[in-house]
Parts: sequence; structure tokens; C-alpha cells
Amino acid sequence: MLFSTLIPAGLAALLAFSPMTARADTLSDVSGRYNIQPSSRVGFTVTQVGGGGIAGNFKKFSGVFSLNSSDISRSTISFTLYPESVSTGQARVESFLRSDAVFDSANFPTITFKSTQIKQTSADTAEVAGILTARGKSSPANFQANLADHGKNSITFRVQGKVMRSRYGMDVGTPIYSNVVQFDMMIRGQRS
Repeated sequence: MLFSTLIPAGLAALLAFSPMTARADTLSDVSGRYNIQPSSRVGFTVTQVGGGGIAGNFKKFSGVFSLNSSDISRSTISFTLYPESVSTGQARVESFLRSDAVFDSANFPTITFKSTQIKQTSADTAEVAGILTARGKSSPANFQANLADHGKNSITFRVQGKVMRSRYGMDVGTPIYSNVVQFDMMIRGQRS
């Protein structure tokens, strides 16, 4: 009789801590609409043959994302960054990046990303597909998002991805400088 009581209780305890339950709790905790915060970091690197390259970040950006706990694929992300705010720690490189050879920020003051599909890949990761538009050219882009932290009204994702510069007419310097821009971002959202 003791075993018949302990076994169902033990199974119930195991199920209470199963990954499925944890995933449901995590999603329900973080569902909602969030504004991307200025404390986020949007970093990038472009490697160079023989080592080195360009590393920097963007200081100005904005955006919103909505997380749907019942169906993650119905979540959305809209993100805008301002290439005039590029920072590398080298004034000459920054001026070149802002010029018409690369971002042409005078004529194209924004770079945008709008999600088209979000697919959950584990309890705390997702693949985000969307359309990236820069210099008036649009092309598909994919990013990997990893839930890094969340509180009652805030959430942080580490987002990584690779973008081909040539798709946007920014392939100056190839092949000495890689055609691939690697993004590594910490995106912090505040529930709105």
C-alpha cells in the first residue's frame, strides 16, 4: 500500500518539473509586448584576411516585439537601427562606414528588420526569420535568439546572426574584408 501511494506521488513530482512544464511556465511568464531598451547592445564584426577586421556597435536603435505564449510562431519583432550611430572607436573607420561606400546614412538613415517567422528550437531558444532592409534593398535574414534573463516586466535575449553585405550593395573591400557581418546582440525589452 505504501508503494502504491508513493509511486503516483513521485510521478506527479517528476511531471511537475518536466521540461514541458518548465517551457510552458517560461513562455507564460514572458508573453506580452516589449519595447527594446537603449541599454541593449547591438554589436558586429567583419573579419579581415590575415586577422583583424572591424568591430563595433550601433548606439541608436528602436523596436518592439510581442511574444505569444500559446503559439510562439505568432510572435513578432520589428527593429530599426540608425547607421549614423555606428561606433568603432576609430573616427576614420566610422566616417567611412557612414559614407555612400557602405551605409550611405545620408540617403538611407535607417536599417530595418521585420520578422516573418519565429520558430521555437528549445525551451529557451528560437530561430527568427525576417526581412532586413538596408540601402533600399531587402533580403531574407535569420537570427538565433536565446533567452538570457527575465523578470516580471523585463526580458533579455542574446541574438546572433550573419548577414551578407553584398545583398545590400555594401560589399566594398571584399575579399580582403569578409562579405559576412557577424552580429552579436543583447536585446533588452521592457513590457509596455
